[in-house]
Amino acid sequence: MSTEYKRVILVTGSNSGIGYETVKILAKKGHIVYLAARNEVTGLEAQRKLQTEHGLNVKFVQLDVTDVKSIQAAKEKIEKEEGRLDVLFNNAGIAVMTKDQNATSIDVSTVRELMETNFFGLVQTTVTFLPLLRKAAQQKPGYTVILMNTSDMASNGLQASPRALPHLAAYNSSKAAVNSYTIALAQELKGEGIKVNCVTPGFTSTNLNGWLPGGKTVEQPAPLMAEWCLLGPEDEGKTGLFWSDSGSFPW
Repeated sequence: MSTEYKRVILVTGSNSGIGYETVKILAKKGHIVYLAARNEVTGLEAQRKLQTEHGLNVKFVQLDVTDVKSIQAAKEKIEKEEGRLDVLFNNAGIAVMTKDQNATSIDVSTVRELMETNFFGLVQTTVTFLPLLRKAAQQKPGYTVILMNTSDMASNGLQASPRALPHLAAYNSSKAAVNSYTIALAQELKGEGIKVNCVTPGFTSTNLNGWLPGGKTVEQPAPLMAEWCLLGPEDEGKTGLFWSDSGSFPW
């Protein structure tokens, strides 16, 4: 790793699940990784676990994507300590599958709740950290990445087909909005050399869905996420894409 460029990487919502496993992979590769969590106690616990069980020194930052002050404080901490951010992995998200998400009967408050975290929070986090990402892109061109953790159910093409997955009106809409934002952001940042993509881990049994049986383990999608976090100069043109473990995914 000594001859490779060590990136400064922030993974939101990474005290558990896919985010945690992705942090583990990135830290093992020698990068400077910030594990971010809404709850400071669980975040510090995850940080200690990586140290004691895996010998990995990751940094912790408290970050609640629904709290502008929290996002700004996290940005200021990373700016003070590192001066730049090479990779932002927008992993934080909720599903609220215990609430009614039928399109005909859903309470609008459920839609607002999902959009607040999965979409508005993601946009706010991205915009807040953009100055640090731009600094990184100027200092070391070709290594700056923004990655969104999206969902198979964010694919309008798939959901309109006979192969459709469950129509969770609020969750699916929030993730489809993320996909749309990804496209716009990728187009705007293309000229600055910042790659922006969304990747679906596929059906994975996590705390997000109440550990629904039949899905992948949280360890299985993490290598794919880490791979897309670490796109480099050799991956020029890999931006504005919706990807999965089987390749390009339908928008």
